[in-house]
Amino acid sequence: MAKVLIIGGGGAGLVSALSAHEAGAQVIVMTKTLPTRSQTSMAQGGMNAVLGGEDSIANHMADTLKSSAGLGNESQIAFLCENGPDAVRWCNTMGLPFSRDASGEIARRRLGGASAPRACYAQDYTGLKLLHTLYDQCLKAGITFMNERFLLNIIVDEETNCALGATCLNILTGEVEEIRADSVILATGGYGALYGKHSTNSVGSTGDGIAAAIRAGARLADLEFIQFHPTALKSSSILISESARGAGGYLVDEQGDRFTDELAARDVVARAIHDEIIKSGGVYLDIRHLGEEFINHELPQERKLARLYEGIDPVSDLIPIKPAAHYSMGGIEVNDECMTSVSGLFAVGECANHKTHGANRLGGNSLLELVVFGRHCGKFAAQYGVKKPSSVVENAQLSKDTNFVHGVMYFTNQIDFYEKQEMLANIFYNNVGLVREEMGLQTVLDAIGKMHKELPLMGPKDKSKICNTNLVEFVEFGNKLELAEIIVISAINRSESRGAHYRGDVPTRNDAMFGAHTITWKEDGALCTDFLL
Repeated sequence: MAKVLIIGGGGAGLVSALSAHEAGAQVIVMTKTLPTRSQTSMAQGGMNAVLGGEDSIANHMADTLKSSAGLGNESQIAFLCENGPDAVRWCNTMGLPFSRDASGEIARRRLGGASAPRACYAQDYTGLKLLHTLYDQCLKAGITFMNERFLLNIIVDEETNCALGATCLNILTGEVEEIRADSVILATGGYGALYGKHSTNSVGSTGDGIAAAIRAGARLADLEFIQFHPTALKSSSILISESARGAGGYLVDEQGDRFTDELAARDVVARAIHDEIIKSGGVYLDIRHLGEEFINHELPQERKLARLYEGIDPVSDLIPIKPAAHYSMGGIEVNDECMTSVSGLFAVGECANHKTHGANRLGGNSLLELVVFGRHCGKFAAQYGVKKPSSVVENAQLSKDTNFVHGVMYFTNQIDFYEKQEMLANIFYNNVGLVREEMGLQTVLDAIGKMHKELPLMGPKDKSKICNTNLVEFVEFGNKLELAEIIVISAINRSESRGAHYRGDVPTRNDAMFGAHTITWKEDGALCTDFLL
C-alpha cells in the first residue's frame, strides 16, 4: 500500500485525499490550521460545468482560452472542461447542497467572461459548502489528519531527485518533525496574502508550498500573473462575489452611472474600476434593483458582509468597492499527471500551474480545477507510490530544519518584521498591482533585497516554544520575500501587457517575444528565469 502525504487541507487537498484513498493508498493530510478554514471557503460564485441547454463544452473551452490571453494550454483546458459535468455530478453525489432552479435541476448563473450561465452554485456559499462536504467525506473514509503543522521543506533524495516526505513545525509543541511518504502532494494554495490588507485572501495564503517547492528543486511558472477581483469591499478588501454581477448587479460611478460591461473578463473589469476610482474617487456595486427577497435567497452572504464590514445594507444602499488581489494564476509547474520536476512530488490547486488559467482565470473555473485535477492528482500520486516506494535512506533535512528553527530564535528583534510586511504589501499593491511599470517594479525589487539582508535583525520577539504563532508568521514572511523576488523579476522580464499582467509603460501584447511561460528555478541557490513554451 502506498503512503501519500498531502500538504494542505483545502478543497484541492481534500479531493486529492479522497481520490488517493479510493486508489488504495494510506493517506495523511497535513494542514497549517484546520481544513475548514482554508481559502476554498471564500470561493462564492460557483463551479463551471456544461449541463445542457444552449451551452456547450466547446463554448466553455473557447471562453477559458480567450480569458487565458494566449497562455492557456488547449489540451489541459479541454481536459478541464470535458470533465466539468462529471465533477459536478460527483460533488452532487457526495451531498453538496447545490441551489436548484424551478424544475429541480442544479441552478446555474453566468459569471464574468462566460458566454452562457454555467456556474453551478450553492447560494453564494459554494466554496464553503464544498469544503465542508469534502471534509465530512474524508472523516467518513478514515483519512488521517495532522493539523497545525507548518510546512518547512520537502525531503528530497539528491541522488535520485525523489521526494521522500516533508518536514514541518508542530505549532502546538514547537518541535520540528518529519513525515516520510512514498509520494507527496502540495495543495497549499496561493500567495495572495503577500498583498496584506489589499487582498481578498486569508492571512494564511503565504505561498509556503510554492516556496518549499522551488527550494526542493521544482520549477515555477508564471508567478507574475495575479488576478485582482473587481469587487472587494472598499474598507476591508472582503470579497463580494461575482455572482452579484452575474445576477444583474451594476457597477456605477460617483454620479450613479454605469461605465463598463459588468460581465467582461475580470482583468478588464478590474482595470476599468481602477481607472474610474482614479478619475472620480469612487466606484459602487448596485444590487438594490434585485429586491430584498432575491438578495436574501440568492446573495445572503453578500448582504451580511456589506452590513458587517461597511455598515451599509445593499437592499437600500450602494456598496463601495475596489479591486483587490484575489487569485494566483502562477504556481508550481506540473506535467499532465500533476507531477513536478521532482519525482514523486505532485502539486494541485492554486499552488500549481496546470496551464488552464494562463494570464487570467475565468470566473467559476477555480473550484472546477481543484475537483477535476484533485481527482486526477490523487490517483496518480497513489499509483506512483506503488510503483516507486520511497527509500528509507537517511536524510539531513530534519536536522537542517531543526537547526534553522533553533537559530531563528537567536535572531535579534531590532527591526519589527510586521512593519516590513505591511510595507511590502503596500508597495506591492501600488507597484505590482493592476498597473505596473519598470521603474516601480525595480524600486520594489531593491526594497525586497534590503529586507532579505535585514532578516537576521527581524527575528520573532516571542522566544517561547509552545504555540508560537510569532515564529510561524516570521517564517511565513521569509516565504513571502522569496516569492516576492520571483514575482517582481518575472514582471520586469515580461515587457508586455497580457491578461492580469498590465504594464503601463508597455501597454501592448507581444506574442512574438512573450507568447510563452515564465519559468523560474534555482541552481546552486541562484535564481534562474527563462521563457519556455
